[in-house]
Amino acid sequence: MNPLDVTKSGFLLCIAVCMFIYTFIYLKDTLSAEPDEQKCSTNRAECGFYPDELCSALFVGKTAALKIGSICQNTNRPAALSCVQTPCNCSVVLKALHFITRPLSAEEGNFSLAYIITIHKELEMFVKLLRAIYMPQNIYCIHVDEKSPTDYKAAVQNIVNCFENIFISSKRENVVYAGFSRLQADINCMRDLVHSKIQWNYVINLCGQDYPIKTNKDIIKYIKSKWNGKNMTPGVVQPLHMKHRTQVSYREYVHSGMSYVYPTKNAKTKPPYNLTIYFGSAYYILTKEFVEFTLTDVRAKDLLEWSRDTYSPDEHYWVTLNRLHDAPGATPNAEWEGNIRAIKWKDQEGTVHKGCKGHYIRDICVYGLGDLQWIIESPHLFANKFEPATYPLVTDCLERRHRLKVLHQAEVPIEDDWRFQKDNSFNMKLNV
Repeated sequence: MNPLDVTKSGFLLCIAVCMFIYTFIYLKDTLSAEPDEQKCSTNRAECGFYPDELCSALFVGKTAALKIGSICQNTNRPAALSCVQTPCNCSVVLKALHFITRPLSAEEGNFSLAYIITIHKELEMFVKLLRAIYMPQNIYCIHVDEKSPTDYKAAVQNIVNCFENIFISSKRENVVYAGFSRLQADINCMRDLVHSKIQWNYVINLCGQDYPIKTNKDIIKYIKSKWNGKNMTPGVVQPLHMKHRTQVSYREYVHSGMSYVYPTKNAKTKPPYNLTIYFGSAYYILTKEFVEFTLTDVRAKDLLEWSRDTYSPDEHYWVTLNRLHDAPGATPNAEWEGNIRAIKWKDQEGTVHKGCKGHYIRDICVYGLGDLQWIIESPHLFANKFEPATYPLVTDCLERRHRLKVLHQAEVPIEDDWRFQKDNSFNMKLNV
């Protein structure tokens, strides 16, 4: 064999050995990769332009988006609320959380809303709700359950400290579901609101698991169009199957682990002034004049005292007072009127809705991905109930759609910090 052939063979052998080593290392790295990493990589590819691409499909009810969305929402968790859980410079808080800092139209600037928000858990949901309904011309009273953890209270205070028109209720209650303390929490905020320097037209009460379907401008237009000067307290004369709520005395059991209301064997006296008791929603939209009436009128005070040991008094107190003919803004002949809150009740399956796509808690649907189309098609101003820890994509989709609609309606120059995302090809597909 001549020297040239020997050199050539050695060169080819060297190349073959190098290729074998490279292939071995590549296969070893590939096979040893964690299954979760491979799955995550696949998921990222399926999720597309997250979340807008999925949201646009979910809003129109595309079935395939439900399966993909359930995977993607668990692999695309948002960053922690670092500037809430620890104190930050307020300018950073406003920018990082995308708060709107100027009235978006003259109409909105001249019509201030007051909000009462009762919360006790889920900080992320509270932040999403607050920044969605926040406008600098409005005023907000936050009632934090006295039983809430210290770090939760501190985080809420970190947000409140950055705003002159948001405050914590001066008196806090240990709130018990269906107890008098829930009604008292609203009244505590009302007492603070009527003494505020900020003038407001209507008050709306919300809980921490609500979210707006309509914009601030939409809410004002709805109030002005049909309810101008009137209160919204959906309800009817107390049905027979609800009379037990006011026929026997109830007590609250307050404990850090479990709090509840229980009935006693003591019969209730008749309502004061022989008032007709109504049954309705605990959620309302009330004029400032009516709020002042409820805090000062002798009938309102006596009804409040009589309601202390009833079951879920917030579901009869407001609607009963609003049926008095001489109450400011009263609607004596109203029934279940006023599109305040969209709720999927379990007993309304097959009539009002086609079932809950998330899960039920106390016969109320916690919305899942399959509920998004129903929510945005609802005529109501707000929807309940949401759990971003369980179904994060639901609230992600709703808040991106809501903010796009808010900015689309704006009559002032839009600041970059108000946007959740830069313009992209899916913005116009979010059904705003």
